[in-house]
Amino acid sequence: MSGIKWTRRTTSNISAQFATLGIAVRKNTVGRLLKQMDFSLRVNRKQIASTKDPDRNQQFLYIAGQKDRSAGQGLPVISVDAKKKELIGNFRNPGANWVRDPILVKDHDFRSEAKALVTPYGVYDTQANRGSVFLGTSDDTPAFAVDAISQWWLQEGLKRYPNANELLILADGGGSNASRSRAWKKAIQDHLCIRLGLTVTVTHYPPGTSKWNPIEHRLFSQISRNWAGEPLTDIDKALNFIRTTTTKPGLAVTAQLAAEIYEKGIKVTDKEMRLLNLAKHETFGRWNYTLHPTQIGI
Repeated sequence: MSGIKWTRRTTSNISAQFATLGIAVRKNTVGRLLKQMDFSLRVNRKQIASTKDPDRNQQFLYIAGQKDRSAGQGLPVISVDAKKKELIGNFRNPGANWVRDPILVKDHDFRSEAKALVTPYGVYDTQANRGSVFLGTSDDTPAFAVDAISQWWLQEGLKRYPNANELLILADGGGSNASRSRAWKKAIQDHLCIRLGLTVTVTHYPPGTSKWNPIEHRLFSQISRNWAGEPLTDIDKALNFIRTTTTKPGLAVTAQLAAEIYEKGIKVTDKEMRLLNLAKHETFGRWNYTLHPTQIGI
């Protein structure tokens, strides 16, 4: 009658409230009636974007078109991103699992007490449903991101797509593979294009839409589910959880340690940018561009 469509009351509280009105109803009956009226216990759902770019939907359509074009030609399409940093040590890991006794962990998550701080960078092959994760122990930089993609190509991509000389990368708009990052573009030119001979097209998801990047729900969420409630006490344990992540549709994942040291804050000059053989697409060139294997003159 009041128009309220939700309640924080428990079924016991609702039963007691009915009792004050002279209505006898058990809490189990309250729960059953709530379900019949399509009520259920729910958590907050992150779906309202803080910034909604006016070109968002059109960019989604453009990304879909690029994916269809590459897949139709038998070319590889990979979704990439860095997962949040993970503390290696006897720290609480969110989630629950079936155990007789709770696992005891440290009462505070102090980085200074961690054995290591790792950044999982993932490469997800959207057509093969295969993931590769590289656990970086250094900073999450564009050089680290491109090295991970290079290793994926040499170890898996080249075998899976032996006749391909083009690669489509789906990436978020920020982080080590940011759309505005000069270092990201130069690393692609130097390592993927010139060194490996690939023509690389990159399409970025608009700001605030990273959850639509396939790697988030097809790979990273599955890894989080696999190690839920398990402290990542050492790097080998973390690697094993990643490698044993599977899904009913057939996801398989490889994982390896990337122990190289990557320097932050590397600047790319205007002169170096002019040497890149980079072509912005007519459609939202700030998010869509292609780099070719040869450099161009100044």
